[in-house]
Amino acid sequence: MIESLNGMHETVHYKADTNLRLYHNDQPENYPYHWHTPVEIIVPMENSYSVTIGRQTITLEPTDIIFICPGVIHSLTAPAHGSRMIFQAEITMFTTIRDFESILSLMSPALKIANAHSPDIHGQILNLLLEIAEAYDNNHFLLETTIYSKLLQIFVTIATNFTINFEHISHEVHLHKEYAEKFMSVCSYINEHCTENLNLDEIAAVAGFSKYHFTRLFKQFTATTFYKYLNQKRIEHAQQLLANPEITITEAALSSGYTSLSAFIRMFKLINQCTPTEYRNLFTNAGHQPPDPS
Repeated sequence: MIESLNGMHETVHYKADTNLRLYHNDQPENYPYHWHTPVEIIVPMENSYSVTIGRQTITLEPTDIIFICPGVIHSLTAPAHGSRMIFQAEITMFTTIRDFESILSLMSPALKIANAHSPDIHGQILNLLLEIAEAYDNNHFLLETTIYSKLLQIFVTIATNFTINFEHISHEVHLHKEYAEKFMSVCSYINEHCTENLNLDEIAAVAGFSKYHFTRLFKQFTATTFYKYLNQKRIEHAQQLLANPEITITEAALSSGYTSLSAFIRMFKLINQCTPTEYRNLFTNAGHQPPDPS
């Protein structure tokens, strides 16, 4: 259920003394487009469930698992009868782990794991989620430590088995396992240097591939192009700068790797469906921080 919604921003009411929320939902309630800072994991237990992200609707059958990354705008549609487990967790503490942002890049904006396509990995992750639910429902001793350790294990399982046919929104991602570590490193490099003057030739050389081979593999790995990925990271950086009212729109643009203010505004609106000024007003005037892109 959504207990607190301001515009499209949901404030998640966590379990007391935790940054976790899990509930077993059996209501035929539809949720409008919204976003929140925690990661969200949904598992239908009885009957189907639908998640819409952008223009794509993803249907979840019983025990299918979907991961929705922080800050992603989505809506939910329930059938007349059914039940599902919905788990939300703040994961900002994981962002201090160097590889973690690259793992999220694999999963962004959302990732579906179905038993029909990946039975072994699906079973492992489902068991971990059921263990999380048991610990949460029973107020397990060391509740947060227990749950976060299992959640981190889930993320590692996904990253180390990403050659399996997970459904990455509208893309089927196939990448030889031998390349996975290399492209994790490439994504980390782009994340750290996105505000600099990066170009495709330079990054392809860093990866050790020809430009054309790199372009094909990068899209397989991230489900997007190099320049779209780069711009996404630059805009995420700008979003954090816009939380500071003393930083002008122009300063945010220049500090995020853009030399043209008009290009920055155009790209910002393309990614966020609003201008930088509208974004700043939406979040800062309402007393909210922009969503953490990680």
